[in-house]
Amino acid sequence: MQEQITLYGDIHKLSPYVRRVELALLEAGATFKTHRFGVYTKPAWFVGPDGVNPYTGKIPAITYGGPEVPPEEPSPLSAKITESHVILEFIADVFPSSQLLPSDPVSRAHVRFFMDAIKNVDGPALDFFYGTSGAYEKLLNGLEAIQKLLPDEGEFAVGEHYTIADASLTPILYFVVVLAKTNAGKFDPELGTKLAEELRSEKLAKLRKYGKGMMERENFKKAVDMEHDKDVIKQLFGDRS
Repeated sequence: MQEQITLYGDIHKLSPYVRRVELALLEAGATFKTHRFGVYTKPAWFVGPDGVNPYTGKIPAITYGGPEVPPEEPSPLSAKITESHVILEFIADVFPSSQLLPSDPVSRAHVRFFMDAIKNVDGPALDFFYGTSGAYEKLLNGLEAIQKLLPDEGEFAVGEHYTIADASLTPILYFVVVLAKTNAGKFDPELGTKLAEELRSEKLAKLRKYGKGMMERENFKKAVDMEHDKDVIKQLFGDRS
């Protein structure tokens, strides 16, 4: 019998980091429950000394094992695991038959290398969203860099199976796509228009093809509702589309 798993995420369902974990759990065929709260008013049971993530207070986080309890009352008998990439590797270890992390050492190293490279998109994407100077150029450079790592043939980031590299990359690509579609955020709207043009360009054709394939997967559709996300971003930051 599978141990209980509770995933903690943001109330607006926008965090690409939480979506990474959700995608990995879905691809693994795991049974889990999700609990969401406002990240700007984190409850004591989450950030307190005996909470789910007293170290950084960040989401995502999961509890694993222990008794079935309400999410707001995490058991001291459950393991608390934080940081999206750490959680992804944990899920791959708990569900080895899912092949989320390949069995051979070389392929595992390739997956981990790819995941490390995703930081070239992660940081710039969020910096761009919040209007940080110079973030647009860094984001484009990051997208081009990650595209170079994608295989010329095949649908996955590494190898012939869906791995945690795909679970890591797809949500941040999706986040960038939503920003381009809504042009909503704290960035210059002219840069949002330029971003949309770049995403449609031949220069990013391979990355676009990869993203399209990943976003057509059934488990991605279970985890994501683009219309909901577009509406929430517009409500929070204004409609500039």
